[in-house]
Amino acid sequence: MSSGIIAMMIGVSTFLGVIGLIGLLWGLKTGQFDDEKKFLDGVRNDGVDELRDAVALEKKKKEAIKKHKEKNYGPPD
Repeated sequence: MSSGIIAMMIGVSTFLGVIGLIGLLWGLKTGQFDDEKKFLDGVRNDGVDELRDAVALEKKKKEAIKKHKEKNYGPPD
């Protein structure tokens, strides 16, 4: 390979690296990677009993929604 091609490859890869770094810094600055709800849920449901309770609550919620749909509650068309 000629030195011109190698220089061009280094220049393009450096440019793309800088673009990636700018994108990462922008994401950090604007809070793109902040997920407080996930963090708080992880702490709240840390133990085995809490996870079982969370699963049971989710099942109850799904069953209630299913019952609600089966009874056809809603405004008439």
